[in-house]
This record gives sequence, structure tokens and C-alpha cells, in this order.
Amino acid sequence: MNISIKNYLNLANISKGIPLIVLVVGLLNSYYIVVEGHVGVVKRFGEAMDQENPGLHFKIPFIETVEMIEVRTRKNAEKMASSTKEQMPVTIEVSVNWTVNKEAALELFKRYGGLTQFEQRILDPRFRSATKDTIPQFEAEQLIQDRASAIQGIEHRLAQEMEGFPVVVDNIQIENIVLPKKYINSIEIKQTEKNLAAAEEHKLERQRLEALRAVNTADAKAKGILKVAEAEAQSILLKGKAEAQAIEAKAKALKNNPLIVKLTEAQAWDGKLPSTMMGQGAMPIMDIRSAQK
Repeated sequence: MNISIKNYLNLANISKGIPLIVLVVGLLNSYYIVVEGHVGVVKRFGEAMDQENPGLHFKIPFIETVEMIEVRTRKNAEKMASSTKEQMPVTIEVSVNWTVNKEAALELFKRYGGLTQFEQRILDPRFRSATKDTIPQFEAEQLIQDRASAIQGIEHRLAQEMEGFPVVVDNIQIENIVLPKKYINSIEIKQTEKNLAAAEEHKLERQRLEALRAVNTADAKAKGILKVAEAEAQSILLKGKAEAQAIEAKAKALKNNPLIVKLTEAQAWDGKLPSTMMGQGAMPIMDIRSAQK
């Protein structure tokens, strides 16, 4: 009897505690937090009803649940076998960065059930298809030397494939290209030959420029010598002209004034009288004095 009463009391205590437990659990399930870079899709009995932005939100406990959808840039990578334009086998590693349209996260969840389902059913198959359709348009050497053109081709094709879906394709990268070893060796040899040819062409161009510089230098020197000769000739011409003008002026002065002749003779006289005189002529110095008187 005592045991039965004790069990009854225990059951009574437990039953009193159940509502409290339910209340605590309900309170804990009545709110949720959406972190940055995500939106919360609110489901009521499994049906997507609404979406919420980052922050603190409330929901009906046990009736509503929340699915987080990332709206930051995501990266998907693929490694696949293909062939080049000349039918050479190639293994290519490519990646695509893409973002869910934030305003359309609820639509994406309703249509595809979440990001994983969307990637597996929609994005990845179309990404592989766009890559495999684009790579065969390029030769192996083009793929190695001009990846940008191949990337543009894949981006253009994938953008067409993804048109109408609630996502944005940000960019595509070709991470790695694996070609047969023999072909890689042949490309390296070809590139080495190109580099040698370019170096030789550079050397010839340098020699041509040096020869042209030497010709220009010689031409400049010749022109300089010619200028000097012309200047000297002009100087001689001007000097001769000046001397002629001086002689002309002197002759004119002597002609107009005979006394200058006498004065010049007197200035040139050394003070000695001549030992002999011809005829009856007078001494020059005496003539000048006579004339002055």
C-alpha cells in the first residue's frame, strides 16, 4: 500500500512538471536567427510560406520550421574529359562562381527543394554541357595560350543555359588543362624556337638601329664641317670686302689731299739725308714746310 501511494505521488509530480517542460521547449522553439549571407525560408507543416532576412524572428513552435538558404557567392568545380578541335584528348578542370538571387530564394526552394537539389539537378549538368560544347572549338595550343577566349565561350553558353533561373553566374575559371605529355613537349620545343627567332629578330633590329644611328652621326658631322667651311668662307669674304673698302677709302683720301702723301713720307723717314740727289728737286721735308708756309 505504501509503495502504491509513493508511485502515485511520483506520477503526480512528473505530470505537474510536464507542462513546464513543454512551455520551456515551446519558448526555445518560438524564435530563430537568420545569419548574414542567408535568408530563412519559413515552412508550415512542410509547405514553404515566406522568407526572412538576417536577424531575429519568431515562429509558431512545433508547427513552423525554418530552412536556411545561402545567398552568398558559391563555387562549383568540375573535372571532366573532353577533346580539342584537332581531336586531341584533354582533361580540364573548371569552376563556376554563382549566387542565388536573394529575392527569389523562396521560389528556388519551392521549385527545387534547396541549394543541393538545384546544384545536382540544374546547375552542374548545364555547366558540364557548356564546357564540353566549348572546348572542342579550340585547338590545344589556343587553350594553353589563350584561356580567356575559352572562358568567355563557356560563360556565354552557360548564361544562355541558366536564363530564367533565380541565380546569377558570376564568373568561370579554367583551373587546369591536362594534355598528352608528347604534345606538351612539342609545344615547349616550338615555343623555344619562337623565342630564339624573336631574340634573333631583336638582335637584327638593334643592329639596324645602330647602323642608322652611325649614318645619322656621320651625316651630322658632315653637315657640321660644311657649316664651319661656309662660316670661314663667309668670314674671308667679309674680311676681304672690308680690306678693299679700307684701301678704296685710303686711295680716295690720298687723291683728295696730296699733303697726306708727304706726311706719310715724313713719318716713314729715318732722319738721314740721302747721299745723292737727282736733278734739282728739293728735299721732301723742306717741300712740306714750304707748302705749309
